[in-house]
Amino acid sequence: MAYYLDFEKPIEELETKIEELKKLSDGRELDITSEIKKLEKKAKDLRSEIFSNITPWQRTQIARHPDRPYTLDYIDMIAEDFVELHGDRRFGDDPAIVGGVGRIGGVPMVIIGHQKGRSTKDRIFRNFGQPNPEGYRKALRLMKLAERFRRPVVTLIDTPGAFPGIGAEERGQAEAIAMNLMEMARLKTPIISVVIGEGGSGGALALSVADRLAMLENAVYSVISPEGCAAILWRRSSNEVGSDDYSRAAEALKITAVDLKGFKIVDDIIAEPLGGAHREPETVAKRISEYVLKTFETLQAKPAAKLIEDRYKKIKKIGSFTQASQ
Repeated sequence: MAYYLDFEKPIEELETKIEELKKLSDGRELDITSEIKKLEKKAKDLRSEIFSNITPWQRTQIARHPDRPYTLDYIDMIAEDFVELHGDRRFGDDPAIVGGVGRIGGVPMVIIGHQKGRSTKDRIFRNFGQPNPEGYRKALRLMKLAERFRRPVVTLIDTPGAFPGIGAEERGQAEAIAMNLMEMARLKTPIISVVIGEGGSGGALALSVADRLAMLENAVYSVISPEGCAAILWRRSSNEVGSDDYSRAAEALKITAVDLKGFKIVDDIIAEPLGGAHREPETVAKRISEYVLKTFETLQAKPAAKLIEDRYKKIKKIGSFTQASQ
């Protein structure tokens, strides 16, 4: 059964009626094809109208949609001969980050990404996509493996943030993230990152220091969630903060792909089908694969020193300031 967000309820009503009419006509001498076609066109037009005017907060909800494809879904669709590798060789394995070796379009690559989990049991196992330090250390180990064998690195970003638990802090959460930032900045192999859902805070940044950073059209990327921002700005308890506050915060944070491309934080935007990636996962997977291969073509010719130099310059260009006269 399809899951609909609150602002999609009008679409749900129409599509439910279409399904009921299809079941009614199945195997019976009823010709209601024309009526079904009319409703399908109406649903398509309504979806187009709704999704042409969605707000940043609504886009955040799409990025978190429970049916949205996750890293392992995309790996299944775009990677050949993928072999998952486990463990950081220091503490253990973190299921919130998955990674391994495989081929995309025949090109050997190391693919790493956050994994949230689909069912309740799997979400608990994956810690809702919130990595512990060992997850980031596993990712770094795989990046170093890629560097050693001269394979490009592809990272898929989808996390609400790094896990803030006591154990994670005791095992060096901040240090693990900082180490990834430093080592990715000087990795001697191409890095291509794609934000496929949520890009939350340092938990996302630790996998997204790249030569090219892209976002799916309905993905979000921010230092804090709209809920966390609203709670801090308006200093109210979680019971008092409402959707209007989240909407205001999401608008102020500038978390969408269009906003971030305008700020030159993101290099490219990968289009999604109307309604979101979960509507046509194979289409989105194909677009990601094509983007990765096209980008790799432009990066593979660069010597390692030039690759690192350009990556450093790209990072330094992010942000701007104005000095007021006294």
